[in-house]
Amino acid sequence: MLIRDAEDGDWPAIYPFFSEIVAQGRTYAFPEKLSLQQARGWWMESPPGRTVVAVEGSTVLGSAKMGPNRPGRGAHVATASFMVDPRHSGRGVGRALAEHVVDWARATGYRSIQFNAVVESNEVAVRLWRSLGFEVLATVPEAFDHPEHGLVGLHVMFLDLSSTGRAVER
Repeated sequence: MLIRDAEDGDWPAIYPFFSEIVAQGRTYAFPEKLSLQQARGWWMESPPGRTVVAVEGSTVLGSAKMGPNRPGRGAHVATASFMVDPRHSGRGVGRALAEHVVDWARATGYRSIQFNAVVESNEVAVRLWRSLGFEVLATVPEAFDHPEHGLVGLHVMFLDLSSTGRAVER
């Protein structure tokens, strides 16, 4: 598996699993039924952001987008989003993309990474982020309307990348 910068020609391979994951309604609050062109703006980042793909040969297995969580005075904190094609789940694609993003954020000089909205019932993702050192700072109750579980919380998750490794104050 190779992780590389996404190119314009990758979007038609990302879009089918992007659409499928959004339509499932279990992990993302993106608008549903976006066209190929409409959805592109929700996933393909422009600088200072970045979008990558995990590929095996010419097959796109998954993708991640990353960049500053906020502009200006919040730009020292990174954020990211991840999607793995369901046909390739369970193969370590998500972990490889997550490790790539953490390494990229650290090498780029970000002080930390903040995920704004991790669906609390997405146990696979929460377990992965915790295994990489992320903490749940807070959970916004009933902030996500899950198709099976109803209203569930959204976690705000955080990873300190600073050289001090200081603990987060609560």
